[in-house]
Amino acid sequence: MRCPSRERRHEPGSGWAMKILHVSCSPRGQASESYAISQKIIGFLLKSEPTAILVNRVIGGGALSHIDENYATALGTTQPSSAGISQEGSISLSEDLIQELESSDFVVIGTPMHNFTVPSALKAWIDHIVRVRRTFNVTTEGKVGALRDRPVFIAVSSGGRYSGERARQPDFLTPYLKAILSTIGLHDLTFFSTEGTALGPEAVAEARTKTDQALQEYFSSFCPQSRPAWASDAWARVPSCPSGPWASRGPEDYDARFR
Repeated sequence: MRCPSRERRHEPGSGWAMKILHVSCSPRGQASESYAISQKIIGFLLKSEPTAILVNRVIGGGALSHIDENYATALGTTQPSSAGISQEGSISLSEDLIQELESSDFVVIGTPMHNFTVPSALKAWIDHIVRVRRTFNVTTEGKVGALRDRPVFIAVSSGGRYSGERARQPDFLTPYLKAILSTIGLHDLTFFSTEGTALGPEAVAEARTKTDQALQEYFSSFCPQSRPAWASDAWARVPSCPSGPWASRGPEDYDARFR
C-alpha cells in the first residue's frame, strides 16, 4: 500500500531519496537464507519507495574487524566527549558505521542464528555502533538512545526451530537485538525468519513458504513512517499514514520545504 502524502514528495527531480541500509552478516554471503529473506524485504521497500537508495554493508566472512584498544580507551574515559581521543583505528571505522546508520531511513539486517544468538560479525557491528556519548548517553535514569527511530527489519535464518509449537531450541537473538538496539533509540523492529534449514529439503521448503506468506501479509498493508535523515524535525510531524503517530497533526505542521 502506498501512502498518498508520501507519494507527493517523491517527484522526479525533487533532489532527495530515502536510504535503505542493508547489513549482511552471513559468512555464506549471497548464498545464505538470511540474505534471501533480506533481499525480499528490500524488494518490498523499493516497491513502496521506488527512488530509494540502497547502501550495502557486508560484514560477514571477516569483512568487519572488531574494536581495538583505542576504541576501548575512548569508551573508558570519563570525559564528557571524545574530543581528546585519537580517531585512529576502529574509532574511525565506528564513526563511519554510525554515520551510515544515521543517514538511513530503513535498516535491513540479514543474519543467521549462531549458537542460539547473533553471530560474531553482527556482534562486532553492534559494538561499533553502540557507543557511549555518541549513540547513547548515560543518565541518572539509565541509558538513553541518541538516534532517531526508524523501521528496522531483521531477517533471520536458523538451522533449528526456535519459535512456535515445534520449537526445540532457545532464542537469545531476538531479545538481545530488541534490548541493544533500543539502547541507541531504535525501537521499531520487525522480525522475519526461516527456521529449520538443517532439517532437510521438505522442512526448508515449508519454512520458505511460511516466510513468504508472512512477508506478503506484512507488506500488503505497509505504510512507511520514516523520513529523510537530513530533514528537519518538522517532517516527523507530517501525517504520512492515516493511522500513524502524526495523523492528528494538521497542514500547519508541515516543514516549509514540502509546501
